[in-house]
Amino acid sequence: MKLRILLTLALVVVVLGGLAAYLTIQWIEAPALSESDHPPAKIVVIPEGAAFSQVAQILEREQLIQSRSAFMWLGKRLEAERKIRPGEYELHAALPPAEILSKLMAGRVVLHSVTIPEGYTIGQIADVLAEHRITDRAEFVRLAHDKTFIRTLGISAESVEGYLYPDTYRFPRPTAGKDVIKAMVDQLAHVLTSEWQVRAKEMRLTTHEVLTLASVIEKETGAGDERPHIASVFHNRLKKRIPLQSDPTVIYGLPNFDGNLRKKDLSHPSPYNTYRWAGLPPGPIASPGAGSIRAALYPTSTSDLYFVSKNDGTHEFSATLVEHNKAVEKYQKRFRRVRSSQTSVVPEKRVFAYQEGVS
Repeated sequence: MKLRILLTLALVVVVLGGLAAYLTIQWIEAPALSESDHPPAKIVVIPEGAAFSQVAQILEREQLIQSRSAFMWLGKRLEAERKIRPGEYELHAALPPAEILSKLMAGRVVLHSVTIPEGYTIGQIADVLAEHRITDRAEFVRLAHDKTFIRTLGISAESVEGYLYPDTYRFPRPTAGKDVIKAMVDQLAHVLTSEWQVRAKEMRLTTHEVLTLASVIEKETGAGDERPHIASVFHNRLKKRIPLQSDPTVIYGLPNFDGNLRKKDLSHPSPYNTYRWAGLPPGPIASPGAGSIRAALYPTSTSDLYFVSKNDGTHEFSATLVEHNKAVEKYQKRFRRVRSSQTSVVPEKRVFAYQEGVS
């Protein structure tokens, strides 16, 4: 009889112990709140090099888990203590701790969209990335001019100017500058299709030369349908060894451009001064988009050598200097006289290129 009682008690203890263990595990693995509570999502930052206990403390402080100790026990059980990846995570209290842990181990961080406009320079791109808190501006600019790093990307140039493809990207915060640059260079590689590469060889242009010309086209006009015509003018000038005389290239080579291009700037001894030197500048002056790259490879067939702004975002094209000077009189000099009568101020910008430049 006593033996039966002892066996019964032992069974009860085992059952209760098992039940207690089961309930404990259920509690450990239960979310801090139920879905019916509709807990709001929170952005939680896991610092680089954070210990697992620090991660548990952060989650407990944000009320995303019920117990730091229980979460640490779960981490040991799942061997997750050294597998947490740093970064920003979007979490809410209705997520089971095991699911939270899985996200942290997989590095499913928040991705932030950032758009790099066409025609931006390295410095401008760095500003956008810094504004979105994607990467450190100084590090980005330094790496963009680091020849050793640039060679690892398969680029033989002084910088990655022109090789950072303008597009919309999604990056976590923060992202190392080298990873951002690599992503943008890789995107350019996708854009430069095999067809375009064959076309460049047919035109006896290197990729660097295509990007250089495309960047000048990009900066000369914002009207997409004009780009092939702009390209035609530059190709015609290159064939005739006539200097491109492009204002944006001069501006790129000025150390402290104040927004107003002056006649004296045409004498600046920069290799990017296409008023002084014939041929393409040494490299791109900005990041060209697909439209400008396509225009550089497939220019309109014309005999035009000049173009002048019509003050509405488009240009008037001319094949001879006589025609060009008439267009300058119509669209520039007359426009300035009207403005002068209205404001009593004659802008100095671009008055120097009327007789011989692209303008």
